[in-house]
Amino acid sequence: MPPLSPPNHRLIGQPHSRWELLTPALVLDLDALERNIAAMAAWAKAGGHALRPHGKSHKSPHIARLQAEAGAVGLCCASLREAQVMAGEGIRGLLITTPLAPRKAPLVTALVAAGGDVAVVADHVELVGAYGAAAAADGVVLPVFVDLDVGLGRTGTPSAQVAVELAGLITAHPALHYAGVQGYMGHLQHVDDHGERRALLERPSGDLQDIVDALIKANLPPQIVSGGGTGTHRMDADLGTIGEFQVGSYLFMDVQYITVQQGESGERPYEPSLYVQTSVVNINHPNYAVTDAGLKSFATDGPPPLIAQGAPAEASYRYMGDEHGAIDFKHSVDRLALGDKVECLVPHCDPNVNLFDSYHLVRGEVLVDIWPVAARGNS
Repeated sequence: MPPLSPPNHRLIGQPHSRWELLTPALVLDLDALERNIAAMAAWAKAGGHALRPHGKSHKSPHIARLQAEAGAVGLCCASLREAQVMAGEGIRGLLITTPLAPRKAPLVTALVAAGGDVAVVADHVELVGAYGAAAAADGVVLPVFVDLDVGLGRTGTPSAQVAVELAGLITAHPALHYAGVQGYMGHLQHVDDHGERRALLERPSGDLQDIVDALIKANLPPQIVSGGGTGTHRMDADLGTIGEFQVGSYLFMDVQYITVQQGESGERPYEPSLYVQTSVVNINHPNYAVTDAGLKSFATDGPPPLIAQGAPAEASYRYMGDEHGAIDFKHSVDRLALGDKVECLVPHCDPNVNLFDSYHLVRGEVLVDIWPVAARGNS
């Protein structure tokens, strides 16, 4: 039996094709995406900041190229396999932001030996040793950042003393290059209120600066201080320690991020762009309609999906199992018809993207392209 042709490709360029998709489908508003990329690039250029956006948000070489064309110095990857996919597509300036199990070190250096432009982070002496041995064996020089724990409690060195020790070991090893430090404050990215988030940022930012000062005192000044995120990048820039920003979700502005105030006056310079489109498959209930997008179509680690368009005013979405969702009506007169299309803003973009094989790129009402989620499942 010949392979089935990819669904929805026949619709590219057709009038009203956005609303003819086979669903569930991951829909990306290309106009909004481009505006978000341009807005972040303009902010970085105006402040003299470097952007190394996080590829775990989009898992797409197509989007990585758009970011590079707008001035990004590279791309962050959350895993070795993400980096392998991106390097295979010719993406440069890759930084694997997670400390890896030491046995993966030869896979990293093999990627570098094959021409990949890859750096890593380390937060333990054993990992530094593994990277050094693997790099020496493959005849390459591997850039290594010292990963700092500045409040997230997940990865990173436990103290400035350990950070200095690791930076010294990296510097002394002939097959390693001390590239700088990474300090990611992920626990503060989704604090909605600008003032509250700014107050909470004070202590970890001070801790980060203290570690940088300790490294400078030890004659190990970091060339790059990398960190930040969509929720804190503007505050981080004001505080002045971070110079390279690992922003990611600004591309899509999911349900978690749309309430996060970027400025004291509630500024929101980035706009929603990523949706799951679903079809109504059952209308036999007076107060709700059933759709074909359930738990397998949405990330469930955050708030529920937010209906963006296609449903009656004030309707809400809830899960009804793996394959189904419900559109609950607010008013008794509200109705939907079989086959009606509803688009929902995704709850948490990173894991939501990982649930789909493809982006359906739209401009207005027209499907203009379909891009693979090339690094899907590469955790």
